[in-house]
Amino acid sequence: MPEENRKALHRLDPRLPLVIDTRELGRRPGSMRALARSVPAPADLGVDVLGVPEGSPLDLDLRLESVMEGVLVSGTARTEVTGECVRCLDPISSPLVVDIQELFAYPGNEVHDDETELRPLEGDLLDLEPVVRDAVVLALPFKPVCREDCPGLCSECGARLADDPGHRHEVADTRWAALRELAPDLVDDKTEER
Repeated sequence: MPEENRKALHRLDPRLPLVIDTRELGRRPGSMRALARSVPAPADLGVDVLGVPEGSPLDLDLRLESVMEGVLVSGTARTEVTGECVRCLDPISSPLVVDIQELFAYPGNEVHDDETELRPLEGDLLDLEPVVRDAVVLALPFKPVCREDCPGLCSECGARLADDPGHRHEVADTRWAALRELAPDLVDDKTEER
């Protein structure tokens, strides 16, 4: 497939919520434009146990600046993340604010070395979805909990330990099994509880 046809297949759709048209900004270094918009969150924005529900509001407060190399986008993204506690499996929800800063290169200014790779502008369009996805996923906690001191679930029966702090199971020590058979009344049950 010729290179021109391949590029045509990967054209950005300016109607997508996270695609921004930079024509109004111009290419004169020092030009600046503020942009505030609320867009629906894309699918799979998060990890297995915590993420942004698809279609929920994602509030962007951005500043687009024209620089020599391209367009510098900086600002914040605000949203609500939902999921479940990894200890007790209760649902959790919390606000999330992430900082965004990315340089999009003008066509012909892309750098591809081991240290730096600039995201390219496609004509006058830039795609914020990968930038927002990276910022949100990296800001999520590795193991989200409903509260720091969440005791979790009982490993034996699955009961919520927060509901019953004194919850325990009697576990017989197999080393004392023969003695228990000989004199069941003499074995102290309290020493066998965990």
